[in-house]
Amino acid sequence: MTQQTAMRTSEPQRLRALGRANEIRLARAGLKRRIALGEVSAADVLLGCPDEAGSWPIGELLISQRRWGTTRCRKFLSRNQIVETKPIGKLTERQRLVLAASLQAPVEAPVASVEAPVASVEAPVTREMALAVA
Repeated sequence: MTQQTAMRTSEPQRLRALGRANEIRLARAGLKRRIALGEVSAADVLLGCPDEAGSWPIGELLISQRRWGTTRCRKFLSRNQIVETKPIGKLTERQRLVLAASLQAPVEAPVASVEAPVASVEAPVTREMALAVA
């Protein structure tokens, strides 16, 4: 005869856990909306790390920004040697600072040299184009 070793959690504890998970899910959805609208920046979330963002994968945070897809997210994180599934709460302080600084840094177009004339007319470099090349 075998004895069951798995313990059943009590119903109130299980219901509290489900309620807490639902609260976090709703808070993240609201945070995603605010990031997409530009009310909050991803850098602010990284630096502040609210409770609902602690177990949130960094890749999902970056993708919630406008004009950020999986490819751009992967390139950005690979430059900083961070896996996209790593939870925000598990990032080191150094990693948070580096990522936040990279997200906040304005990307400027390279200045043409005064000495060498430009043979062709070039289109202005946008931030997205500069990040894709880097």
